[in-house]
Amino acid sequence: MDADTPLDWLTLDDDEEVLWASTPHRYSLVPELAVGIPLSLVLIGIPIVVAAYLRYRNTNYVVTTSGLYRKTGILSRDVQKVGFDKVQNISYTQTALGAYLGYGDVDVSTAGSAGVELRFRSVPDPAAVQELIGRRTDRRDERETADGKAAVLDEILDELRAIRRTLEADGAATVEDRKGDRSGAGTAPAPSELIPDSDGDREP
Repeated sequence: MDADTPLDWLTLDDDEEVLWASTPHRYSLVPELAVGIPLSLVLIGIPIVVAAYLRYRNTNYVVTTSGLYRKTGILSRDVQKVGFDKVQNISYTQTALGAYLGYGDVDVSTAGSAGVELRFRSVPDPAAVQELIGRRTDRRDERETADGKAAVLDEILDELRAIRRTLEADGAATVEDRKGDRSGAGTAPAPSELIPDSDGDREP
């Protein structure tokens, strides 16, 4: 994290920590300065140089344990946040000058978005920033997979418990039926009662 990056605008949750913070790379000013400084001799380039510097000083990018932040604005302040639960894809690009000087753009796409949702422009070492965001996203996916497996196991256990309760109830009912059959068998007429009398009729 860049120690010179001001974060007084950032409000974090109690369990949220800053992993990386930066402004655009100072060398990203080179193209605008290369145009603005020569033109400043005729006063046209002064606004170009001033605007580029103010934009550089008032732009901040932050990666925390919860998501990504971008703060822009010179006279006003615009803060955008994208949580890791929404990150779908991360990529970075570098121009030839950016690759030589060590800066580039990191683009973040979210689920359901048509294009880039958040862009870190001209940040130092964009490949490392992409890797950092990717690791946090992978951890989110691992947690979601683990939670999904746990939910499936819970459902299976609930089903097994329900089956066990059903089997136990059926077993108890079967035992009661058998007891009833045994008690009923004791009231059957004795064999002697079925011996015919002298008239050839069976006694009732």
